[in-house]
Amino acid sequence: MSIARDAGEVIAQLDAIGFDVGSYHVSLYRALLIVVTGIAVFAFGRLAEAFSARFFGRMHRLDPTQQLLGQKLFNIAAWLLLVLLGIDFLGISLTALAVFSGAFGLAIGFGLQKTFGNLISGIILLMDRSIKPGDVIAVGTGSDKTVGQVSKIGIRAVSVVTRDKIEFLIPNETLMTSTVENWSYSSHDVRVRVPVPVAYASDLKLAEQLLLEAAREIPRVLSRREPQVWLSSFSENAVVFEVQMWIEDPEDGLGNLRSDLLKLVWEKFQKGGVEIPFTQHDIRVKSWPEFPGQLAAAAAAKSTPES
Repeated sequence: MSIARDAGEVIAQLDAIGFDVGSYHVSLYRALLIVVTGIAVFAFGRLAEAFSARFFGRMHRLDPTQQLLGQKLFNIAAWLLLVLLGIDFLGISLTALAVFSGAFGLAIGFGLQKTFGNLISGIILLMDRSIKPGDVIAVGTGSDKTVGQVSKIGIRAVSVVTRDKIEFLIPNETLMTSTVENWSYSSHDVRVRVPVPVAYASDLKLAEQLLLEAAREIPRVLSRREPQVWLSSFSENAVVFEVQMWIEDPEDGLGNLRSDLLKLVWEKFQKGGVEIPFTQHDIRVKSWPEFPGQLAAAAAAKSTPES
């Protein structure tokens, strides 16, 4: 009883240090109580996130996208419940927060519009499973195109890791409103096209045969989907073939695949006598101009009178 009495006296003394704002009393005790409650809400929220990660991670009947979606929804519900419990524990009337909630809603409408838009976009991406962790996607066009593997779908952005191990954080709303190439949406099979020029004087049938052999020797090229070689065009300096190969691991990169093919093609062309052209220019001279001395002599000869 003495401990409770002493605690009550301490609380009364802390509560006496403060001031009144209208009908509300602001004191040191209430400030400490708000701080302690905030810390408790944050701690329990982190525990709830850890629990949801372990719980949904063990549900192997769900795919990774469904696990992540369930985890995100659980975390949002847990944080919302903890905040409401904290407000109720502090004795704050929700009616008294009407003005604050209105101002908060206005702030969301202007300042936090993008944040909440990204949050909703992330949930939609997880629900329709158009983009999921592990997918290889390409965002942008031309030189600004970013190609990489989706590492994580967060509340604000999607983490995309490129082959250079550069991690791009792309806002969820950007993926919802722009065109995105998903190389592994319905299938991981991707066709890679590599143009190879061949000199006009070369044996085109032999060149086509060597190109096919080079493509088949690459381990990453699928045997169940045979590579093909098409004659693409007759350019100014070469006959252009296009090697088409199918792979099922685009996350391992495309540049290294093209490099492996071109190195094999170079070796086989060297052994088979097939030439890879380089730029050459033929100059055709119709007539040489006369030198100034010759022009003067010719003019003098014409002006000399015949004897």
